[in-house]
Amino acid sequence: MENTNNPNMLHHLTLGEQEFMILGTAHVSRESAEKVASIIQEEHPDTVCVELCQSRYQSIRQKDRWLDMDIVKVIKEKKAFLLLTNLLLASFQKRIANKLDINPGQEMIQAIKSADETGANIELVDRDIRVTLSRTWSAMGFLGKLKLIFHLLLSLGQVDDIKEEDIERMKEEDILESLLAEVGKSLPVLKSILIDERDMYLSQKIRQSPGKKILAVVGAGHVAGIKRNWDREIDLGELEIIPPKKKITVALKWILPAAIIALFIYGFFRGGADAGSNMIFLWIMANGILAGLGALLALAHPYTIISSVLAAPLTSLNPMIAAGWVSGLVEAVSRKPKVKDLESLHDDILTFRGFWKNNVTRILLVVVFTNIGSMLGTMVAVPLMLKVL
Repeated sequence: MENTNNPNMLHHLTLGEQEFMILGTAHVSRESAEKVASIIQEEHPDTVCVELCQSRYQSIRQKDRWLDMDIVKVIKEKKAFLLLTNLLLASFQKRIANKLDINPGQEMIQAIKSADETGANIELVDRDIRVTLSRTWSAMGFLGKLKLIFHLLLSLGQVDDIKEEDIERMKEEDILESLLAEVGKSLPVLKSILIDERDMYLSQKIRQSPGKKILAVVGAGHVAGIKRNWDREIDLGELEIIPPKKKITVALKWILPAAIIALFIYGFFRGGADAGSNMIFLWIMANGILAGLGALLALAHPYTIISSVLAAPLTSLNPMIAAGWVSGLVEAVSRKPKVKDLESLHDDILTFRGFWKNNVTRILLVVVFTNIGSMLGTMVAVPLMLKVL
C-alpha cells in the first residue's frame, strides 16, 4: 500500500490536459529542500505551487517587514491575539529548525528560488494564516482559548526536550498539527480547521494553477488530504469566511453587563446601602486585582498595571471595550517600541525571556493577559456578590 505521507515522495495527478506533481516535503528537513531543487531542475514545471499564503510569502521575500509594524493599529483592530499566536508559531518552527541547523521552511524558500531561476510561475496556494487562526479562535470557547494560549506559551520551553522520534514525526505532519497535537485531543475542531479545511483549500488552489506541468510543494501531512479532495470542486470563498459571532454570544455581551448592573440595583433595594456598596466593592476588587495581576504577569509598566486595575471594573460592564485594549495602549505609550525592538523581534521570539523583554511582544502579552484577568475577575466577582445577598 502506498505511503502517502512519505516525505520527498512525488505523487502524479492529472486534470484534463494538465499534469500535476505533488511533492510531500518535511518542513524541518534539509533533504526535502534538496529534493525540491532537483525536481524543479529536472522537470522544468510551468508553475510551482508552494504551501504559503501572501503574508508568509512576504515574510520570506521581505526580511525587514517587521519595521513597518504599527502596534497601536494592531491593538485597535483587535488583532493582538492573532499576531501573538503567529509569533509563537513562528518561534516554535524557528527553534526546531535551529535544532536541526537549517532555515525554517527551507523547502519553500528553495522552491521559490528554483522557480525564479527556471522562470516558472509561483503560485501561493495556502489559506491566509490569519484566516485560519481567526476561524480557529471563533470556534473555541473561553476555556479552549485559555488552553490554547498557555499551550503556545509553554511550547517555548519544550523544544529543547524534543527527542529524535518527535522530530521524525514532525517530518510527516503539518507544523501547526505538531504544535497543537495535545490541545487537539480535547478540541477536535482544531484538526478540522487547521488540517482538513486546508487540505481542501490546497487541493482547489493547486487545481486552479496555470500551465501544463505544475509542481506543488506541500507538507507531507497534507498529501493524503489533497489527493482525497482532488476530484471535488471546492468553494474557496466558504473556507475564507470568518464566521460571525453566534447570536447568543453577541447577546450575552450585552445581557451579562445588564444583569450585573441589575444585580447591583437589586442589592441596594434588598440589602440596603451596605449590601449594595459591598457588592460594588467586591466587583471592583475582583476585576481590578485580577486584571492588574494579568498585566503584572506580562511585566507591564507600573502605569499600565494601574490602568488595568482602574479600567477593568468599568470595561467589564461595557461590551464595546476590553480592559486589555486599554492596558495595551497605555503600555504602547509608556514603553513605545523602538526600531531596535522591531529589528530584534526575529531573534527575541526564539526564547521565553525574549517575548517578555521585547517591547512589541510584551505589549501583546499585556493585552492578552489583562483580558484573561478581567474575564476571570468577572467569574470570581459574581458568586461573591450573590453571597452578599
